[in-house]
Amino acid sequence: MSSSQQHSPFNSALETGVRTLTVLVASYPMSHDLSRLVQYDYLVVHSADANGPPSLHPPLPLRTNELLVRRKLIEAGLRLLISRSLASRILCRDGVLYRAEEAAGAFLDNLAAPYSLSLRERAEWVTGTFDPLSQPELNQVIDSLFSAWTTEFQPVELGKQEEFFR
Repeated sequence: MSSSQQHSPFNSALETGVRTLTVLVASYPMSHDLSRLVQYDYLVVHSADANGPPSLHPPLPLRTNELLVRRKLIEAGLRLLISRSLASRILCRDGVLYRAEEAAGAFLDNLAAPYSLSLRERAEWVTGTFDPLSQPELNQVIDSLFSAWTTEFQPVELGKQEEFFR
């Protein structure tokens, strides 16, 4: 890996940390566990998949694997946020929860790039739409999105396989 790839802000703890912090601020004073934050990160980036505003990132094939990759990145992002006193870890009977700290909103207010503003809009939409759902209800929504998405692209994948075997 070249040094420019090692220090890229994309697909890094910094990028996912900022997205996670944006969700935590939009959800404040609620706190969320890692599973919900991973699901919210997907929904913020691919909001159009859930009939929300236009997605921040393009719809890539095989994005169903993103949830697996996101978990570790979000954990690293949360560690970064906690080390800077922007988020806190709360130990409770149900496990570990995360919540925005007081300085988080002011930090985000300093991010004025169009992407940051769009991210805040998506985070507000995600938390407004999905915070009222229980974890089983949110899991069902995510499962239905992935099954619908997989079904939609199966004929394309089959067509490629048929071409391969000719």
